[in-house]
Amino acid sequence: MQKSLLFILLLSFIVLQRIIELYIAKGNEKWMKQQGAIEFGQRHYKYMVLLHVLFLIFLSAETLMFRRGISPAWPVFLCLFGFAQAVRVWVITSLGRFWNTKILVLADTNVIRKGPYRYLKHPNYLVVALELMSIPLMFNSFFTAVLFTVLNILMLKIRIPLEEKALNTLTEYDETFRNCHRFIPKIVK
Repeated sequence: MQKSLLFILLLSFIVLQRIIELYIAKGNEKWMKQQGAIEFGQRHYKYMVLLHVLFLIFLSAETLMFRRGISPAWPVFLCLFGFAQAVRVWVITSLGRFWNTKILVLADTNVIRKGPYRYLKHPNYLVVALELMSIPLMFNSFFTAVLFTVLNILMLKIRIPLEEKALNTLTEYDETFRNCHRFIPKIVK
């Protein structure tokens, strides 16, 4: 019972969070396009959305059907998930009106290099990777954890180069992030 309740609460939180994020993204998209933003990567976006929807479906199915029990390390995975949520809020507030789920670029704007962007090129993708791993592992849903980690890697192999190319065509992206890694903070200069 405790596992099911924790799972339902966590799943409800994630779904509510995604709805709020889409609402914020839609408002930011409207504002950016009014400012003249150009959208890139429209062809892969629907697959990225599908990946996230399928993640929730597979997670629910595996967790509720196989009833493997909650992981003995669930507090660690819950803390990892909590950490990811804190970084997500930091990402969204750091980018402000420029944060979006789509690749939208405004020409001649300064690339944001504050908040987690002082340390990483793509902190939001790190957050997603942590979520896709920690949530299923909390409930011993190993198939979902492995499958969606691999699918996310494949998606990011398409998304990140596209995003970086788009940002670099209209901004000083490469120069701004010259000494910055994609996912792991650079410790040694």
